[in-house]
Amino acid sequence: MAFTYGKVRKRTAPRTVARLRRHRRVRKKVMGTAERPRVVVNRTTRHMWVQVIDDTVGHTLLSVSTLDPSLRDAEGTKTDKARKVGALLAERAKARGIQKVVFDRGGYRYAGRIAALADSAREGGLEF
Repeated sequence: MAFTYGKVRKRTAPRTVARLRRHRRVRKKVMGTAERPRVVVNRTTRHMWVQVIDDTVGHTLLSVSTLDPSLRDAEGTKTDKARKVGALLAERAKARGIQKVVFDRGGYRYAGRIAALADSAREGGLEF
């Protein structure tokens, strides 16, 4: 394999390699600025992380995850928790004066938890 994303090993699952390829392809086009930062999603089978990044200076402006103390003991399904992460993301972004963002789904399909997070953030007032 010619492309290595960080350290992709030989034994990395084909679905993970495909996701990383999709993410790399999307990252060529999606760029966050100070006026419109990039919201990037990372998920595992159990948790979800969202970062708001200004790519011009390479700084993470804000981060929210299911491991956040306010969400750690949240009840419900993983999709319910993703909705709560999206709502908290919108709340914290608005507190920092961030209204418009560019959504980077991280190579994941826009369905399920990713869609729930994005819809919840939109309902909270973020413009994608």
